[in-house]
Amino acid sequence: MALVNFTNLDFDQIKQSIIDYLRSNSNFTDYDFEGSNLSVLIDVLAYNTYISSYNANMVSNEVFIDGATLRENVVSLARNVGYVPRSRTSSRANISFFVDVNNTSFSNALTLTLEKGLVCTTTQNFGDQSYIFSILDDITVPVVNGIASFDNIDVYEGIYVTTTFSIDAFNLDQKFILDNDNIDSSTIRVLVKDGPGLESPVRKYSLANSLFGIRPNSRVFFLQEIEDQRYELFFGDDVFGRKLSVGNVVDVSYLVSSGENANGVSAFTFSGTIRDNNGSPILDGFSLITVNNPSFGGSEIESVDSIKKYAPRVYASQYRAVTANDYESIVPQIYKEAESVSVFGGEELSPPKYGKVFISIKPKNGNFLSNAIKDNIKNQLRPYSVAGIVPEIMDLKYLYIEVDSKIYYNQNFAPSASYVRNTVINNVTQYSKSSELNTYGSRFKYSKFLRILDDSNESITSNITNIKIRRDLKAYKNQFSSYEICYGNEFHVKCSSGYNLKSSGFRVSGISGVVYLSDLPNLDGKSGEIFLFKISNDGTKTLPEIVRKNVGTVDYVKGEIFLKPLNILGTEKTEGNESIIQISVSPKSNDVIGKQELYLQLDINNSIFDMISDEMSSGSDISGSRFVTSSSYSNGDLVRL
Repeated sequence: MALVNFTNLDFDQIKQSIIDYLRSNSNFTDYDFEGSNLSVLIDVLAYNTYISSYNANMVSNEVFIDGATLRENVVSLARNVGYVPRSRTSSRANISFFVDVNNTSFSNALTLTLEKGLVCTTTQNFGDQSYIFSILDDITVPVVNGIASFDNIDVYEGIYVTTTFSIDAFNLDQKFILDNDNIDSSTIRVLVKDGPGLESPVRKYSLANSLFGIRPNSRVFFLQEIEDQRYELFFGDDVFGRKLSVGNVVDVSYLVSSGENANGVSAFTFSGTIRDNNGSPILDGFSLITVNNPSFGGSEIESVDSIKKYAPRVYASQYRAVTANDYESIVPQIYKEAESVSVFGGEELSPPKYGKVFISIKPKNGNFLSNAIKDNIKNQLRPYSVAGIVPEIMDLKYLYIEVDSKIYYNQNFAPSASYVRNTVINNVTQYSKSSELNTYGSRFKYSKFLRILDDSNESITSNITNIKIRRDLKAYKNQFSSYEICYGNEFHVKCSSGYNLKSSGFRVSGISGVVYLSDLPNLDGKSGEIFLFKISNDGTKTLPEIVRKNVGTVDYVKGEIFLKPLNILGTEKTEGNESIIQISVSPKSNDVIGKQELYLQLDINNSIFDMISDEMSSGSDISGSRFVTSSSYSNGDLVRL
C-alpha cells in the first residue's frame, strides 16, 4: 500500500502515516509500534521526511520573487529582469570656507585645488560615532587678493575608497567585484588607462542603466548587486559598449556610506588636502567651515519588499513610459530621492487636459522639488515617454487629517489619565509614520484607527472620535489672486444654515480687522456659496457677522473650494516663511482617501485626545447617572484659532 498523503508537513502526521503504512502489511497488523524498538526507527524516518519536506518547501519558495525571503535570492531574481536595487545613499551637506595665503609662503599662488576624498569630519560624535564627509572630484578655485574661496561645496558622507584592477590575459573569467558593502552606487567613478604608467591617457567610463543608446564605442560600465550587498562591475563587448583590452588598468573610486545615520550633521572640522598650482600642500590659513545646509538625504539600501514591488513593474514597463504604472516604476529609478510617486493622466482632470501626464513626487527629505530637479527629471523621462505626451511635475499637496477623540478609560486599571493619554499618542504617532499613510494613493481607515485607540491600553473601554480634513492655502499677499483648493473627498454638510467650513483668520483689503471663510449651502445641498465673516462676543457667546458675500463657491460632492480674486494682506497662521490659511471640513466618509497628487498626513499636533473616566466600568457609578456623554456629531467652533 502506497502512502496516500504527500502533503503532511507536521512531524506527528508524518509519523502516523508511516505507522499506517506498516500496519497495512499483515506481518505488522497487531504490532505495538509505541512500545518497541521499531519506534526509534520510525522517528528517524519521520524526522528525515520532515526535514526534507521543509527544505523542499523553502527551496520552491525561493525560486519565485513573490515567495523568496533571502535578499540574495530576491536580488538574483530581480537581476533576471534587469532590475538593479537602489543602494545605500550618502548624506549630503553644503559648506563654504576660504583659505588665506597672504601671510604664507604661497602668497603668489594662482589657484588652489581641494583634492577629492576626505574634506571634513564632524566636530562631535553622533551617538557613539563620528562621520567623514568627502568629495568625489577635485575642486579648483582662483586666488583673488590672497583669498581662495570654496563656496557652496556639496560634501558627501562616507569613506573615500579606491580599487584598482588590471586586465589579465590569462584570467578568462575575470570579475570586477567591489569588496566593501554599504557602497553608495551613485558615487562610483570609473577611470580606464591603457597601462599602469602615469603618462597613459585616462578615459572616464559612465554608468549605463539600460542598453538604449549604447553603441559599440560607448565608454560605459554596468552594475549589479551580488551577495552580501556588494557590487560587481562589468564592461561592454564591442557590441554594447567598448570592450576592455589586455593590459588596461581600471581605477574605481566610491564612498562607503553610513546611510541615514549621518543625516542632520551641522558642524564640521576641516581635514582635507589643498594644493597650490605647483602641487605644494597648503598647511594653514584655513577659515572655519560655514554650513549652508546641514546633511540630509542619507538612506538605507532598498528593502526586500521594495525590490519585490518594483522589479516586476519595471520589467513590465520595458523601459517605456506608456501607462501611469510605468511612470511610477521609472521615476524612482531616475530620481533616487523619491519616497513616493503618484501619476495620473490629464484626461482624469476636470476639465480634461489631453496629451499630458501629471507626476507628483514626495522626496525623502523635504516637501518640494526645486525647479532644477523637476527639469532634470523631465529631461531624463524623454527617452522613455511616448511622442506627444508631455510630463508635468506637480508640487506635493498635503491633505491633513485631524482627529478629536474622547477616550473613556477605567481608572482601576490605569496609573493616571496622563499615562494612558501618552500611550495613545505614541501609538497614533507610530501609525502616522507607517506606510499605510506615508504614500500616494493611501487611505485612512477609520475602523482600524479606532482599534488602535482601544488597544493602546487595557484600561480603555471605548472612544468617540470625530474626523476633519484640512488643506493649507498658501496666500499671495498684496495682490489679487483666485484660489482652488481640492480635497479629493466629499464634504459632509452638517448644518443647512452654513458654517460647515472653518478657516483660520486673515486680513483682506477693504475690510478692517480679521476675517474668516465659511459657507452657505444651496437648496440642493450639493454646492454652496463662500462668504467672509468676522466674529464678536456679547459676553455670553460668539456671534458671527457676515461682511462680504459671494467670494467663492464650494462643491460638496467633489470636495472642491473656489475663491474669487481676493487681495490678502496678511494671515494669522504661518508655516516657515509662508503665510497660510488653514481650511478644514468634515468628510462625508470617515475613511479618507489621498487621490492623485494629495498626500495624506495625520496631524498629531492639531488633534485632540481627551481622557474621560468611565465610572460605569470602574464601578463607582453603576447606574450611569453621572456618565459623561460625548457627541459623535459635534460641529465645534465657528473658526480655527
